[in-house]
Amino acid sequence: MSNLDEFLAGERLDDVVFYLSDAYLDDDSRLREVGEETDGGVRLILDGETGRSAFQAGTGMGAMEFAKTAMGADGEIARSLDGGACPFADDATDADEGSDDDHDVQFVFAFAEAQNEEVGGLYAEGDVVHAYAHCTCGESYSHKWVIGDRDD
Repeated sequence: MSNLDEFLAGERLDDVVFYLSDAYLDDDSRLREVGEETDGGVRLILDGETGRSAFQAGTGMGAMEFAKTAMGADGEIARSLDGGACPFADDATDADEGSDDDHDVQFVFAFAEAQNEEVGGLYAEGDVVHAYAHCTCGESYSHKWVIGDRDD
């Protein structure tokens, strides 16, 4: 089982996932050496503290501050945590913004939170993945789901 599979199964609740697209990441970035290459970038699965530090080094912003700004918009983030569908793409027309090429994921930050029945809602149903993405259009968005509820 890969580190990503373990994370998505709720077996790595102390870890975070950090993805940077090839377009966002320098070719000679040190993150390429420690991460897993994907079709469009590099995905790292690191312990929480190291992951938050890597996120800040790679993006120039704090992970939790980024998450707070991204929570304002619900979008669709791929289960593989290396892509997504920007909710602001629907607002754009060909005359305004161009094509969907203006809505590619630049980076993703994700963590999982253990089931917490006292909080209720999704958290009562099981462990929850929180994922946050930043789009090339400049907007950020979030997606959360109960572990085991997605098979895409």
